[in-house]
This record gives sequence, structure tokens and C-alpha cells, in this order.
Amino acid sequence: MIECTRSQDSLENQEPNRHPACCCSSFVPSWIPIRHELMITIEDPTTDCSKVCEPILRSLPKWFGIEESLLMYVRDADTMPTMLVKDGDDVIGFLTIKMHFPVSADIHCMAIRPEYHRTGTGTRLIQALERYLTGQGVKLLQVKTISEDRECEAYAKTRQFYQAMGFIPLEVFPTLWDTDNPCLQLVKPLA
Repeated sequence: MIECTRSQDSLENQEPNRHPACCCSSFVPSWIPIRHELMITIEDPTTDCSKVCEPILRSLPKWFGIEESLLMYVRDADTMPTMLVKDGDDVIGFLTIKMHFPVSADIHCMAIRPEYHRTGTGTRLIQALERYLTGQGVKLLQVKTISEDRECEAYAKTRQFYQAMGFIPLEVFPTLWDTDNPCLQLVKPLA
């Protein structure tokens, strides 16, 4: 388990624009001030996490607004290795890992409650994942997200985050998910 603290007096109080291409059936503000000292811990991968992961996914309708996909990610959190992120005792995020081969892994799903965006929590989660996978002998990490062929502010932020974490675009699969959701594959070699 990894622990760290960070004082977070306030966050930028912005209201994001809803983009018609995003799958949103409800609205949750992305910037909600956190007014306490963060006590972030990241747990080693485990399974049977669906009950704590579902509310997190539902708090992010711009990314997880398709019910069928959301329920798949919930089920997968029970069977795939899942790292939980906590602030104190509260689960605020998670990341599920799909192992393709002993030397390659996929970030199958990553979600952090919107009020914890831009606090460094996602960065710490990726760093913890990389340390864990490197210890397991994994050499290549990949993630898939919506490509820039579909204009959506939420997914533009997702791509920026992964690229800031050292992922590089590898290929676009226009019909992997469906024509409305072209898939961008990003990869990162692990040391």
C-alpha cells in the first residue's frame, strides 16, 4: 500500500461544457472544492470490487454514460485485478488491470471521483500501477480511449492525462467499439 498526504484548500471552481457527442444522461460537476487534507492510499490489486467501483463510475457520466459499458466495467472489477484509491476510509477511485501476456498489461478501466480530478491522485495511481507491474515483470503497458476523431472535451482531457504520464499514441481502431466511438490505443514501455 502506498500512502501520501496533500493539503488541498481549494480547486478551480469551473463548470465544464457538455458536449453533444459525449454520452451523458445526467450532469455531475467536474470541479467540486475539496476542503480537507488528503490522505491518499493506493491498495495492491484485488478482486470483488464492484460494489465500491459502481458509484465512482456513475459519478462520471461524461466518460461512463453508456449503461451497458458501465455495467461491464462493474462486473470486471469483481474478476480482474483492481487497485483501489482511498482518501482516508473512502474509496475515491480505482483501476482494473487486464493481463494479455506475462509481459504486457492493459489499463482496462480507470476512474476517479470528479472532485479528486487535478489533485495528483490519478498520477499517483498510474505510478503505483507501474511499480506493481514492473515488479511482476511486465514490460509494456497499454490503454485504450476515445480518439480525437470524436470531438469531446472529457476525452481530450483523458488523452492529455495519459500522454503527460508518458503514453504514446500507437494506433486508431475506427470500429473496434463502434463507429461513434473510435478507439485510440496508447502504449508505454516500462523500465
